[in-house]
Amino acid sequence: MGAGRDLPRFAALPVGIVVAAQAVILTLLSGRYGFHRDELYFVAAGHRPDWGYVDNPPITPWLARASTAVFGETPTGLRVVATLLGMATVVVVALIAREFGGGRGAQLFTAIATALSAYVLVVSHMLATNSADVLLWSLIALFGLKLLRTGDGRWWLAVGAAAGIGLANKWLVLLLLSGLGIGVAIAGPRGVLRTWWLAGGIGIASVLAAPVVLWQASHGWPMLTVAGGISDDGGENRILFMPMQLVYLSPVLVPGWIAGLVRPWRDPALRWARALAIAYPVVCAELLVLGGKPYYSVPLLLPLVALGAEPALRWLSRGGTTRRVLTGAAAAVCAVVSVLTGLPVVPASALNGPLLAVNKEPGEQVGWPGFADTVAGAWARIPATEQDTAVILAGNYGEAGALEHYGPERGLPQPYSPHMSYADWGPPPDRQVGPVLLIGSFERGSPASRLITGCRVVAKHHTAEGVDNDENGVMLSLCTLTEPWSTAWPLLRQYY
Repeated sequence: MGAGRDLPRFAALPVGIVVAAQAVILTLLSGRYGFHRDELYFVAAGHRPDWGYVDNPPITPWLARASTAVFGETPTGLRVVATLLGMATVVVVALIAREFGGGRGAQLFTAIATALSAYVLVVSHMLATNSADVLLWSLIALFGLKLLRTGDGRWWLAVGAAAGIGLANKWLVLLLLSGLGIGVAIAGPRGVLRTWWLAGGIGIASVLAAPVVLWQASHGWPMLTVAGGISDDGGENRILFMPMQLVYLSPVLVPGWIAGLVRPWRDPALRWARALAIAYPVVCAELLVLGGKPYYSVPLLLPLVALGAEPALRWLSRGGTTRRVLTGAAAAVCAVVSVLTGLPVVPASALNGPLLAVNKEPGEQVGWPGFADTVAGAWARIPATEQDTAVILAGNYGEAGALEHYGPERGLPQPYSPHMSYADWGPPPDRQVGPVLLIGSFERGSPASRLITGCRVVAKHHTAEGVDNDENGVMLSLCTLTEPWSTAWPLLRQYY
């Protein structure tokens, strides 16, 4: 189908059925385990609305605040917004398949593939910055493809709006924009760059992103500090990068997105889409240089799956019964694996082993109420006469978020933590000179180990379900602060 011809009708009914099934399954399972550590952090950040945070822009915490305000501060209430974002992603990627001339079958194939891919299942079940990011990348791809297909410069305004909102959620969207820009410069159609609408799109993106950028600038660009830490520790990311590209969506979808990479070079009618095929390897190369995490590029695979849908279906239709049966069996197995690793369908006690080895995030959703119980037991070891001046110091934002949410009903005071944006929400008042209930420990010889001393272990937390997550086995100690909190706090701050 050429760029100037009408597109097929949108397959609203079959795609709608996929989205409805997706919504039902995600909703039924949304409260199966509990909050993820990142979700607890986003809930806490949502209670402190701002134009930015140390490690992420404001969109996801704002979404957390909105969802819990309407549906309740529970895992189910929080995850309503994640489910809606996942549903919207399926619709947008199906619309991308339509841009390539995909009819009812290709759109349905794309919708099912998107909804059942492991990555989309994970970010649609729990609220993460990636939950909105995958939708925003898909929208930028859709609007950008419409621009390339039609040559109508007005689509730059939609691209700019999506990019501006994307920058208010996660700055990784700059990689997508650079990849598509390089793709257009190499393969065209370059005419879309020679229009004043491009300036309009840049202006919209700049206006939408300006408050976030100004907040980061006024706070010393903390997100760049966090990103630098990820890059410095990027050796493992580089080693795992290519293997993980093959599994993050699903191994059975690899031939589909590879077909999407190849199709614009074989089909003259899709010459205008070659920029998309170039963008993916460009983004991968950028991430390998930067040491970024392997999943950062995964949202760009979804448009490639949409692009490869028609060739994949033709390949199946040309094959005999054996090919279709074997392909169907492989797809069923991969779908089961995606569900097992991405959704809370097994008892928490069954997570240890292969499931957590593939995806550790379900484990981080287990045991937070029990963790708060352990802290409450350790807090009770402090004499009542000293509790008014004692401080709970959590080692990371997940612990602090859990205690902020579950602590009050257990009689615990407001926790503090020097980790990420919790550092900005401290320090404790200098009058808090009593014992420090330290969760975790500091590295020997670090400034923190000289400021918080005399630590005596009073408890060790174990998850009731035996899940081997980051909190299983953490030590709780009673310690002494050697300097006022206002002096010690800057030295305790942690960005990683």
